[in-house]
Amino acid sequence: MSSREACERVGINLRTGKRWRNGRNASGGKKAYPPIRVPLPQDGPSRYLREADRIHIADRLREKATVRAIAAELGRSPSTVSREIQRNRHPGNGQYRPHAAQARADARRPRPKPGKIGRNSELRDFVQDRLDKKWSPEQICQALRDTFPERPEMHVVHETVYQALYVQGRGELRRELAAALRTGRVRRKPHRRAACRQPRFAAPMVMISERPAEAEDRAVPGHWEGDLIIGKDGASAIGTLVERATRYVMLLQLPRGRTAEHVRDALVETVRTLPGHLVRSLTWDQGSEMAAHGSFTVATGIPVYFCDPASPWQRGSNENTNGLLRQYFPKGTDLTVHAPEHLAAVAAELNGRPRKTLGWETPAERLHKLLTA
Repeated sequence: MSSREACERVGINLRTGKRWRNGRNASGGKKAYPPIRVPLPQDGPSRYLREADRIHIADRLREKATVRAIAAELGRSPSTVSREIQRNRHPGNGQYRPHAAQARADARRPRPKPGKIGRNSELRDFVQDRLDKKWSPEQICQALRDTFPERPEMHVVHETVYQALYVQGRGELRRELAAALRTGRVRRKPHRRAACRQPRFAAPMVMISERPAEAEDRAVPGHWEGDLIIGKDGASAIGTLVERATRYVMLLQLPRGRTAEHVRDALVETVRTLPGHLVRSLTWDQGSEMAAHGSFTVATGIPVYFCDPASPWQRGSNENTNGLLRQYFPKGTDLTVHAPEHLAAVAAELNGRPRKTLGWETPAERLHKLLTA
């Protein structure tokens, strides 16, 4: 039946019937009235249509029911039912026969499947010829559409070409053709998102989102930010520490290198010169020099929080200070030549500069107030 006929038979308004059939959206996109659904089979839900579902579809099609009505009765998306009918109906007369449709679906399901390029020799020869001429996969795909506009079996997307080259076991294109690509790679280079990264250190990282709120608003002193400034050819470095509330700077000499153990030892030695109430936490980026953060925390009792990848603004005070320090330690120079006395003198000069953010007090003056309070 049509919606109007069904509503007249039940004795309800047409608009009410549409709400019952399709559900009604409330504010925020939530379904206030869910669509009518038939009970699920006793053996539980399935992501695939079963033979009973296909029999129901065939019966309702004979009754001239709409795709949307059939989908609501099965508790499926209308697009699912529409695709089922288009894919599995008889190729000749277009009729939908449930048992034949089930057989077609079962035959289509096994994996792996031969790729489109592997099944079509004309398409494979066309792609191989253009790859030999140093064409990119995207250029090849566009040429296929221009050369064969009325033949969809000759149309592919560039990802299909890449998979035919790189996916082992397919053998759809000659492996040496991968060398014709601009990158020259014979295998794919993964592009992992930050959220999908493998764990960087053996000891689990505690992210900056878990850092205490008192550190974020700079109301309580003792929360530090740290980083390294790197010298010529990455062979030397100086550690930098900045206190968030006072902007007080401390520099770490790393004469023997910047491995995780060297950085850990320098940090332990430095923080032990400070009163306990002025060292509450340390925030660092995810550089490999902090791989020993777990043993640093065990030795000092100071938690280490890590910034998100590619987020230098989460250590803004430290980044700003590193820029100031480049006046004293230019890029491309050897940083091992600076003695501890020189590092202390540079830090004292920075700590003696008035800062607008501190009401034109110096970091040294603000820290002195905290120590004497």
